[in-house]
Amino acid sequence: MTGVNTMGNFETRLTEACDRGEEIAEAVGKALVKGFHQLALFAIGGAIVWSAVNAFRGMVEQGHATIEDILLLFIYLELGAMVGIYFYTRHMPVRFLIYVAITALTRMLIGFINVQHTPDEGILLISGAIVLLSFGVLMLRFGSTKYPSKSTGDSPTVVEAEEAV
Repeated sequence: MTGVNTMGNFETRLTEACDRGEEIAEAVGKALVKGFHQLALFAIGGAIVWSAVNAFRGMVEQGHATIEDILLLFIYLELGAMVGIYFYTRHMPVRFLIYVAITALTRMLIGFINVQHTPDEGILLISGAIVLLSFGVLMLRFGSTKYPSKSTGDSPTVVEAEEAV
């Protein structure tokens, strides 16, 4: 009878040790992923600031800024805001990606008009893409207003983070 009881104790202790090992491995894995996210966000944020500063320095060296240059700075601003919101909420604000795309297409449209000086189907295609993306933003805004996401308590929602930024 003692041998059976000892074997049951051994199996119980082994199971508990395996469970603790899994908990430790999960905690280490979560810490590594969180650390990677932090490092990657700082690297992306640094690259955005570095690029914006270099673009601004180029404008200063030229002695003037074109509308395309200003729109480029707005693109950097939106990318920075997107990184900040992701850093704060751990959710990717898709609307900001669409804002960047709209601004990039607007910049492209202005450049196209400055070079071509003639209306053609390229202008219509770019304008149509801007309208389509704008409709996508409208749908996302409507959806987030009608069906807001719930905060888990440990991180705010994207809407709360947008209001903070």
